[in-house]
Amino acid sequence: MKPFVARYKIWLETDGHPFLEEGRYRLLKAVERKGSINAAARDVGVSYRKAWAQLQAMEESAPFPLLIRKVGGKDGGSSRLTPEIQRVMRQFEKLRERINHETSRCFMECFKENEHPS
Repeated sequence: MKPFVARYKIWLETDGHPFLEEGRYRLLKAVERKGSINAAARDVGVSYRKAWAQLQAMEESAPFPLLIRKVGGKDGGSSRLTPEIQRVMRQFEKLRERINHETSRCFMECFKENEHPS
C-alpha cells in the first residue's frame, strides 16, 4: 500500500468572498514575472478573459489597487504588481509555509509509520 500524504487548501477572504487562493496567487506571480496580464494568462494556462476576470474580482474586494498598468501603444502595454499586493503575497507565502510545516508535523504525529494499515 502506498503511504498517505496530508494536503490542505488555504485562501484569504474579504467580506466572505475569496480574495487570494493558490490559482490567483500563481496568476499574480506570473504577472510579476511576465509583466503583462496576457503573458501571465498564457503562462498559467488560462484564457486572458479568465485571468482578467479573476484580477478584476480581486481588485473589487481589495482595500488597495493590485496592478500598475501602462496602456498599450507602439511597444504594447504592461502590468506590474503594487507594493501592497506584493506584501500580501509575501505574507500568504509565509502563512502557507507555516501551515505546511504544521500539517506535516501533525501528520507525522497522527500517522506514525508503524500504525499504517497493512
